[in-house]
Amino acid sequence: MPRTAQIHRQTGETNITLALDLDGTGQSQIQTGVGFFDHMLTLLAKHSLIDLNIQAQGDICTSMPITTVEDVGICFGKSASASARRQGRIRRTAR
Repeated sequence: MPRTAQIHRQTGETNITLALDLDGTGQSQIQTGVGFFDHMLTLLAKHSLIDLNIQAQGDICTSMPITTVEDVGICFGKSASASARRQGRIRRTAR
């Protein structure tokens, strides 16, 4: 059973779609509108060997990027939890 999840979250300030594959190859497509956050999420995917696709639109002009970052974090946590439950623990080893 694949350890994948897709989450969509829409609030008054953000609209986020996130797809996660825990057994991926480190591929990612990240667009949050927050450059440094995109960079860090790309590195997370690459070094943890998960596939991560995030499309986020947020009201970063008025509410600052914090709302977008928080809501992406909520989506990531929910999708990782749902994916991990499908076949048990996440195991990683050092290279």
